[in-house]
Amino acid sequence: MKKQNVIAVALIIALGGFLFGYDIAMMSGTTAQLEKVFNLNNFWLGFTVAVAIIGTIIGTLIIGKPVEKFGRRKSLIVLSGLFILSTIGSTNALNWEMLLFFRFSTGVLLGCITVVTPMFIAEISPAKRRGQLVLLNQFFVVTAIFLAFVVNYFLLKMFGDTSWRWMIGVESIPAAIFFGLLFSVPESPRWLINQNRDDEALVVFERIKAENPEKEVTIVKASVEKEMYLAHGKLFVKENRLPVMIAILMAAFNQLAGINAIMIYAPRVFEMAGFGINSALLQSVSIGATNLLFTILAIFLIDKYGRRTLLMIGSVGMVFFLGMLSKSFFTGNFSELDGYGVMVYLMGFIAFFAFSQGAVLWVVISEIFPNKVRSKGQALGSFTHWIFAAALIWGFPVFAKMPNIGGGPSFAFFAVMMLLHFFFAWRILPETKGKSLEEIQAVLIEKRESLQ
Repeated sequence: MKKQNVIAVALIIALGGFLFGYDIAMMSGTTAQLEKVFNLNNFWLGFTVAVAIIGTIIGTLIIGKPVEKFGRRKSLIVLSGLFILSTIGSTNALNWEMLLFFRFSTGVLLGCITVVTPMFIAEISPAKRRGQLVLLNQFFVVTAIFLAFVVNYFLLKMFGDTSWRWMIGVESIPAAIFFGLLFSVPESPRWLINQNRDDEALVVFERIKAENPEKEVTIVKASVEKEMYLAHGKLFVKENRLPVMIAILMAAFNQLAGINAIMIYAPRVFEMAGFGINSALLQSVSIGATNLLFTILAIFLIDKYGRRTLLMIGSVGMVFFLGMLSKSFFTGNFSELDGYGVMVYLMGFIAFFAFSQGAVLWVVISEIFPNKVRSKGQALGSFTHWIFAAALIWGFPVFAKMPNIGGGPSFAFFAVMMLLHFFFAWRILPETKGKSLEEIQAVLIEKRESLQ
């Protein structure tokens, strides 16, 4: 039997996060060209960018049953293969309608992938390292964001007004790599136990070098049987009320920080502050680099200090830097810090977001639901996340350009949301570090009772 280090398996699965991160950041380099090529106003430009996010919402709604029926591994293989085709379609779009169709299709596939990937990693990970391993998904997300900003900059230099097609087309390369590598990973042992395939699950636990494969099977099997007895095959029941609330609030706050609006429209934010388009794209690279650096930092902190601590520290930092951004746009004074005030404030915001919300969101959502409804809970978190993302990505270029609103109120709103997020992390969110997925259920029951 072929042995595999669980880190190697998690790294392959986490490449799904690379596709998501690259797609989100890649679009930031296309907006100016799409606006000209298809003669779009701010409203339809926002829709063109957000159509993939709308597709992502649909993807989170439809993936639950297929991933439970066919498994995590097979689902990702099919999804990554279709992703390659949708990317090629977008690259060769003959008109705006064709571009919208394929971008929407890409979004549907990304929605499915964002549900399956962190859940799959959580289900194969040992308790002591689960935070780090699930965080590999976010590591690849931010690595892809950084690379997308860099690649966009050079593609614009090389191909000018036609570079948007190349920016989209490059996505097919990591998708093909992901597709090929997935054939080398095992299926989720917890999914196998849910399907009453305990012997196969034991083989997987042995293959990924679990400390005590037989004990792992016994614990998961007992948990599944208990969930069946309590009718936990349904997500929206009294027993799941707390994890459902946590998933919804965490996903909503993640987007109410303004992260995807800022990431996608980073060049526009810099242009609003007086930078030229080439300079704006180059400044965006610094945003991607900061995101990557502080996500790496989070990998070393998340299982040492816990999820709640990172979230609370991050909230304080984000409130400060979003407040400074708001002040700059309210006053119109962009000459602070030798003219680089907006860049410094954006980098500060990204740094605190990256090692807190950016790192913790998918880790917690992948941990808090019982085995029988984990895919449904993950889908709920992703659905909420993308509903808010679509609204912000579509609305940000419109509101930011409105004379009576603009950048000042927009960033102030994000700052207030992060203040509320601090109290959510402090008062409601339980700590899950170092506990098995089954032990976390006991913690949630205790927390639910303390809140009643």
